[in-house]
Amino acid sequence: MSAAVAEAQAPARGRTGRIAARFATLRAEGRGALMPFLEAYDPDPATSMAILRGMPGAGADLIEIGVPFTDPAADGPTVQKAGQRALKAGGTLAGALAMVRDFRRDDDETPLVLMGYLNPILAYGPERFCCDARESGVDGLIVVDMPPEEAEELRPYAQGLDMIRLVAPTSLQGRLPAVLDGAGGFIYYVAITGITGTRSAEVQDLEKAIPIVRAATDLPIAIGFGVRTPAQAADAVRVADGAVVASSLIEILAGTLDEAGRATSGTVRAVLDGVRALAEGVRGARQG
Repeated sequence: MSAAVAEAQAPARGRTGRIAARFATLRAEGRGALMPFLEAYDPDPATSMAILRGMPGAGADLIEIGVPFTDPAADGPTVQKAGQRALKAGGTLAGALAMVRDFRRDDDETPLVLMGYLNPILAYGPERFCCDARESGVDGLIVVDMPPEEAEELRPYAQGLDMIRLVAPTSLQGRLPAVLDGAGGFIYYVAITGITGTRSAEVQDLEKAIPIVRAATDLPIAIGFGVRTPAQAADAVRVADGAVVASSLIEILAGTLDEAGRATSGTVRAVLDGVRALAEGVRGARQG
């Protein structure tokens, strides 16, 4: 057993449990979680870092950080463009980990989840990646294109990191036990079939689907893909435990950029104002 694997399998020294602790706190308060998304390095490292640092104060309970990738198959046009800007600015998996390390200098409580694709992790090296992610302060991983059947790519090295699984409407019949096997942190319910940012979640569909997922797991459930507005985020946390919002915040960011695609003086403020509006919606939606 390598030293890195032994480290992964040893009890983590105060670096795990942020996700579980945050959901427990919110449950005690009777409300759901807001989880905004940002693409690492979009539109540049400094602006992206400023947004990340400002999100907790704007009302983020957990934060999802996208890792730029050249072929993001699950992402709609809005997130794809964010990834293209980030790649142009030098965004990499190592750069996303560096952002997490910088964030942890000032905030050791807000859970951070990396969302990305398997290819950059394989290129980085799965064992090295999991070790570096833990040491950087990452709490959970969402690997969009890694089905449960391929989880062994990371599982041996991922102790101390919550492996967050995506559950789609098409997973509810028959496949749910396999999808949930080995899941940690929370379950990410994909509210729509298709790519991100293309249409909105329907409350009646969520009211039918979430109880099926809840009956199969004790983990919290967060709803993403199709949650755009404060009202939709409020609907999501009434049905489930959290709301993930990505495309609408990226659209706010993109709307502030100059003709060359560079950040302006209002970029950070505009995105954080968007987070604040979402947080007001979530906080106004008390759970039963």
